[in-house]
Amino acid sequence: MTRLFVNVDHVATLREARKTLEPDPLKAALLVEKTGVDGITVHLREDRRHIQDEDVRVIHENISTKLNLEMAATEEMVNIALELKPYQVSLVPEKRQEITTEGGLNVSGQISELSGIRDKIKNAGILFSLFVDPDLGQVEASKNVHADSIEINTGHYSELSEPNEIEAELMRIRKAANHASEMGLRVFAGHGLNFDNVAAIAAIPEIEELNIGHFLVAQSVYMGIENAVKKMIRVIRTVQS
Repeated sequence: MTRLFVNVDHVATLREARKTLEPDPLKAALLVEKTGVDGITVHLREDRRHIQDEDVRVIHENISTKLNLEMAATEEMVNIALELKPYQVSLVPEKRQEITTEGGLNVSGQISELSGIRDKIKNAGILFSLFVDPDLGQVEASKNVHADSIEINTGHYSELSEPNEIEAELMRIRKAANHASEMGLRVFAGHGLNFDNVAAIAAIPEIEELNIGHFLVAQSVYMGIENAVKKMIRVIRTVQS
């Protein structure tokens, strides 16, 4: 069964709009856990636009599942990860002016730097993952870095509307997932997934874990976060029953 990690970043986005105490990402994470998800994801950005350092600490200390910490490949973030020791660190590209993550890491262009970060993270007993586009070259570079896993960026797939374009992008994702698995990398996926497009990704046998956040937080406005997550779990399971 495909595992589901829920990203609570945008609970913090709503809070930071007023710089107040509500809504609380920890409370959201605890509600999400009640649905039976496998873990919680947070992205501590360099500009602290949503999740704050204290959020990461209290979520890590209070959840009963696993914490996946998304972060940029910077010395500051590495030091934070080494202090907190989450279950997993996922390195993602980050640009200050972007609204959300716009693409995967250029792993092939920074193998030495990422390998150095990988050594520090792994020596602390933390799993090490890289967020990459469905590109075979980036998958192979991730193997060269000796990552434990890759998370395939489904952002472009999620933006498409023409059936032939969707199928072409799905084929890229399938090939990347298969290639990664054959090389011994664990394969995850995420970005932009929703009730309508998640099934095709969950049906890819090599993909064992999904990260979904913004859509579920948005749906919680209409139906509550527990109901939104439960529905997502049902959709995922329809292709695996």
